[in-house]
Amino acid sequence: MEKLQSQEQFEELKKGERTVFLFSADWCPDCRVIDPLLPGIEADYPEYEFVYVDRDEFIDICAENDIFGIPSFLVYSKGEEKGRLVSKDRKTREEITGFLDNLEA
Repeated sequence: MEKLQSQEQFEELKKGERTVFLFSADWCPDCRVIDPLLPGIEADYPEYEFVYVDRDEFIDICAENDIFGIPSFLVYSKGEEKGRLVSKDRKTREEITGFLDNLEA
């Protein structure tokens, strides 16, 4: 999974075809639980570009997008928000894939 490098890159990636931003942090225990699931989820959804956003490095992006809990997912397509799975709760593989399956094309 690509790691976000800058605010400018975030703005560019939002304009892409289908981008899933994963907001996370190294210290977050619930984030670490889903780490082993992510390569499989990425493989199952090749139509999406997955980008890791470190919550501590990009706190302004989190605030601007109302990301107040992690792990959280935010999906953009062509500059438009298509979906969000945002909470401080631990996510299961089923919750994540169900979220991705129900996004509008």
